[in-house]
Amino acid sequence: MGKQRQTALVLGEGPTEFFYFKSLCDIFKNLTIKPDYPKHTSIKELEIKIEEGIAMGYNHIFCVMDMDTKDVEPERTQYQKLRAKYAKPINKPKKGIYCEVEFFETHRCTELFFLYYFRYTSRSYEGQESLLKDLNKCVEYQKTTDFFIKTKGLHSYFERNGGKLDTAVVNANRSLEDKLMSGREYTYSELSRLMEKLKGLEKK
Repeated sequence: MGKQRQTALVLGEGPTEFFYFKSLCDIFKNLTIKPDYPKHTSIKELEIKIEEGIAMGYNHIFCVMDMDTKDVEPERTQYQKLRAKYAKPINKPKKGIYCEVEFFETHRCTELFFLYYFRYTSRSYEGQESLLKDLNKCVEYQKTTDFFIKTKGLHSYFERNGGKLDTAVVNANRSLEDKLMSGREYTYSELSRLMEKLKGLEKK
């Protein structure tokens, strides 16, 4: 028997993450990445999707979280409870299930990681609009399904327009170091850790 193919389910909270991770399938060719997103962007809906993924036999479920909606109640508490529920791997040998569920945060939203393809920032954004404005100074971008389809893959679109995934990873890691040093709770992305995780899985 050959090596078991590693399977990763990537759960975002909306179409942005779905289209972005779909566009990364070309990079991680030896890995089955299935992006999906809940019908409603609620913590409860996300939990349902996680449970479905576990039942389907995924080895890894990666949840991509926009933190701009998690710093208010009741979302904050619901999110903390969800993380606590999956803090340990789900291990049910009799059912042939072993699954690690992990969470990767970006504040405010995934578009910060897109901006990191082009340049670094640690500025505090009042809302998504000002972040999208900064991203549009680097590359034309619209947060619409039509636009995502038109790009024929967000990742390659950014790279065709002068951005680099390697740069995004470096900048995201820098944002995490800065966050740790300064104690700030804004403008950071853990998606660099997710990219490193996907690379590691691909080699397995």
